[in-house]
Amino acid sequence: MKFISKNKKIVRPGDKLMSKKAVKRAAEVKEGIFCGTTRGFGFVQIEGEEDIFVPERDTKGALHGDTVQVEISGGAEAGKRREGKIIKIVKHDAVFLVGTFEKSKNYGFVIPDNLKLGSDIYIAKEHTKGAVNGHKVYVKITDYGNEKRSPEGRVVEILGHINDPAADVKTVLKTYNLETEFPEEVMVQTETMPESIEEKETTGRLDLRGVLTVTIDGEDAKDLDDAITIKKLENGNYELGVHIADVTNYVKEGSPLDREALHRGTSVYLVDRVIPMLPHRLSNGICSLNAGVDRLALSCIMEIDENGTVIGHQIAETVIRVTRRMSYTEVNRILKVMRAETMTIDTEGDSKTAADGNTDSEKVTVEKLDAEAARAEIMQEYGELTEQFLLMKELSDILRDKRRQRGAVDFDFPESKITLAPNGRPIEIKPYERNDATKLIEDFMLAANETVAEDFFWQEAPFVYRTHENPDPDKIKKLGIFIKNFGLNIKEGKDGIHPKELQKLLDSLEGKDEAPLISRLTLRSLKQAKYSTDCEGHFGLAAKYYCHFTSPIRRYPDLQIHRIIKDNLNGRLTEEKKEHYLEILDDVALQSSKTERTAEEAEREVEKMKKVEYMERHIGEVYDGVISGVTNWGIYVELPNTVEGIIHLENVEDDFYRFDEEHYQLVGEHFHKVYRLGQHITIMVLSVDKLLKTVDFLPFKR
Repeated sequence: MKFISKNKKIVRPGDKLMSKKAVKRAAEVKEGIFCGTTRGFGFVQIEGEEDIFVPERDTKGALHGDTVQVEISGGAEAGKRREGKIIKIVKHDAVFLVGTFEKSKNYGFVIPDNLKLGSDIYIAKEHTKGAVNGHKVYVKITDYGNEKRSPEGRVVEILGHINDPAADVKTVLKTYNLETEFPEEVMVQTETMPESIEEKETTGRLDLRGVLTVTIDGEDAKDLDDAITIKKLENGNYELGVHIADVTNYVKEGSPLDREALHRGTSVYLVDRVIPMLPHRLSNGICSLNAGVDRLALSCIMEIDENGTVIGHQIAETVIRVTRRMSYTEVNRILKVMRAETMTIDTEGDSKTAADGNTDSEKVTVEKLDAEAARAEIMQEYGELTEQFLLMKELSDILRDKRRQRGAVDFDFPESKITLAPNGRPIEIKPYERNDATKLIEDFMLAANETVAEDFFWQEAPFVYRTHENPDPDKIKKLGIFIKNFGLNIKEGKDGIHPKELQKLLDSLEGKDEAPLISRLTLRSLKQAKYSTDCEGHFGLAAKYYCHFTSPIRRYPDLQIHRIIKDNLNGRLTEEKKEHYLEILDDVALQSSKTERTAEEAEREVEKMKKVEYMERHIGEVYDGVISGVTNWGIYVELPNTVEGIIHLENVEDDFYRFDEEHYQLVGEHFHKVYRLGQHITIMVLSVDKLLKTVDFLPFKR
C-alpha cells in the first residue's frame, strides 16, 4: 500500500510526513545578486559558488542587479545547475536607468537599454517631461512593482534622440554613472597644484635627469605616466629603468582628490572621449612625464641577465627629465628600418622587408640603396636614441621568450580601432594591431610589476596585488570537448591545467581560420583577474607575484601601492601604519575591481553602439567573413573590420538546417550543406537594430 502526498512524492506506511514549515526550514536559503536575462529567467550569483538558476515564474519580480534571498530546491543532479526560487528582494540595485521612450495615448513606457532588467518601465503622462517616440531618457524608478505589475518611474532627463550620434555616448555615461565633471572641492584643490617642480623637491631623490629617457605612447596620448631608460652593462647584463610618475606627491591620502580617485577607481576610455580618474590639470600637467621638463618619479631599476632573469633591482624616488616623447608608430618604424637587410619604403612611410629569393639584381640594388637611405634618415633624426631602441627590442625579445617558456598565455587577437567624424558618427572601423613597439612597452611594464610585487611580498608588507585564479575545471573540460572538433586537445595535470598548455594550443592555431574564435573561447574559459590583498599568483602570466605599479594616473591600485612603497622607502611603514593599511586595503581592492568591471562594460557598450551605427550606412553591401559562432538559432559571422553580426536561420532559405551540438555545426537536412566554426563565408548586410545593438546578415553568393 502507498499514498501520494500533496507534492506528489510517494509515501509508504510508517514514513513520517514533514510539515510545510519543516520542509521550509530544511530548504537551503542564501543571499546573492540576481542576474536577469532577456528571456525572463535569471540566475543568482553567490560569491564563491556556482550560480543558481531561477525560472521566470520564481523571480518574484526581481530586477537585474537586485540583492535577493533565494531558496535552493536541493542538490544539483549530475551535470545540471542548481535551481531555486526568490523568496525575498533584500535591496533593489537600480534607482535610475537609461532607456528608449515609447508613447501611448494616455501614458508612456521606457524600454531599458539594459535588457537584462526584463521589464519595461511604466511612465504616467504627467511624468514624461515631453518625451516623444525614440527619445533616449534618464528615468528614476518610483515603484519597483512585483511579479504581476510593471515598475513605474518618471523621466528625469531627455538625453537626445536615438538617431542622434551624440546621444549614444550620453546614454552609456548615465547608465554606468560615469561622471564627466569633478566635484567643486576637487577642482578647488586641483587649482592649487603647481605647473612645474621646484628644485627643493628633488632633495634626497636619485637624480636621473642626465640619462637618456624616452616615453613611448599612442600619438594622441596626453597622460604620460611611464618612461624608459636602458643600457648594456660591462658584465653583459641589461639595466632597465621603468620610471613612473610620482602621483602620490600631489594626491594625498584622504584629500578630496584622493577620495574622488578611489570613487572612480580608473580612467574610462570610450571611443570619443576619456573619463579621467584625475583632473586633466594633473593627468596632463604636473603628473605627466612630458619631454624636456623635470618631473618627480618612482622608479624600478632592474639588472636583467641574458636569460631574462631579474638578478637585482632598486626601487627609488627619482627626478627625471624625458629626452624625447616617442610614439608607437615612430619606434616601430625605426625598428623595422634598422633591423632589415633590404628594405623599400611605401607611400605611407612604413617599411617593408624585401621578398626572399628575389633574383632581380637591379631591384635588390635599389632596395639596398633605399634601406641605407632610410637608415641614414633615421640616424639623422634620432641620433643616439636609435641604439637605445634596438637595445630595447633585444631585451624585449628575451623577456617575452622567458615568459613563454614558463607558460604565460599571450592572446594576440586585434582590438577595434574606431575613427569618428566631428559629429560623432563612425567613419572607419579596423583592427588595432599590436606591433614591436607596443610589445616592448608591455614587456617592460610586466617586468616592473612582477619585480615590485615580489619585493613587497617577501617584506610581508600590506599590499594590493593583481591576481588571476586558476580556471574552473568544468570550463576547461568544455573547452577541451569543443576543440576536439578541430583535431586539437589540451592536457590537464593532477593540479588542473597549466597555462603552458593553453599557450601551446594558441601556438598550434597560428595561421588557421579558427584561430580568433578558439582564442576568444579560451579567454572566456578563464576567470577574470582582480585586485586582492593576498598574493595568489597570476595564472595567465604564469607569475607567482604580480601587481599594478605602472599607471597611477589612471588606476587607483597603482596609486595606492605607490603610497606604501614611499612609506617603506622613507621609514614611515611603522606597525601603526601597517595596521592602517590592513584596515583599508581590502575595500580598496574590492572598489578597484568593481570600477574596473564597470569601465570595461561601458567601453564595450560604446564600441557595440558605434559598430551598429557604422554598419547602418552599409546595409546592402557584401563582405567576406569568418563564422565565429554556430547556434540552434543562427550563424555568427565576424568581418575583417572586427564587426560581428548574425545570420538568423529563418533567413537561410536553401534548406532546413539542424544544429549538431556535438560538432558545433549546422547541417542541411536535404542537401547536407554544412556551416561550421572558422569557415569562410560571404554575407550581405541585411539590417541593424540600434536598441538591441545587433547587426543582421544574409548569406550571399558572388
